[in-house]
Amino acid sequence: MRQFAEDRDWGQFHDPKSVILALVGEVGELAELFQWLPAADARSLAASDPLRTRAGEEMADVLLYLVLLADVLGIDLADAARSKMADSERRFPVERFACGES
Repeated sequence: MRQFAEDRDWGQFHDPKSVILALVGEVGELAELFQWLPAADARSLAASDPLRTRAGEEMADVLLYLVLLADVLGIDLADAARSKMADSERRFPVERFACGES
């Protein structure tokens, strides 16, 4: 991502605010694909094209902007995700929150 942007001299546009706004825009485009679908049908509809391809494209845009934002802010996204999961494991232990069969 960094090399792609550097090759095009786009780094000048990659301040945190601008990247966050681009990320939010891409999340909006992803949400738009599902906005008026019945919730009960969304998963099955997204399993086939054209929705599957479009969702994948928008999800890739979201991921790429998130990775770019992490780079701009100097955050190791993998470390942040591991820390967040460890904190969630502590706050929501499986023995307290697992939904077992009745």
